[in-house]
Amino acid sequence: MPRETNRTARFEARMSPEMLAVVGRAAELQGRSVGDFVVAAALDAAHCAIEDAGILRLSVADQHRFAEALLNPEPLTPSMERAVARYLRLNA
Repeated sequence: MPRETNRTARFEARMSPEMLAVVGRAAELQGRSVGDFVVAAALDAAHCAIEDAGILRLSVADQHRFAEALLNPEPLTPSMERAVARYLRLNA
């Protein structure tokens, strides 16, 4: 008999009656059960958190410094030149 591959996991959360009323109303407006609404909202929040973790936010001044460093880099130090030469030898 083949094994079932679409398993689900149970998740439990506690909330105040006031919070449940708000979540219940929102779920009702979307035509969803409270459980479906909470799972969808949690998944959306998780995707946002993961996306935000990969974004580097810089002030305007730091953006200018970063662009300047890319456009006009400092000259390599002797140890950096040796590291580049070694890298090129090893990866040639």
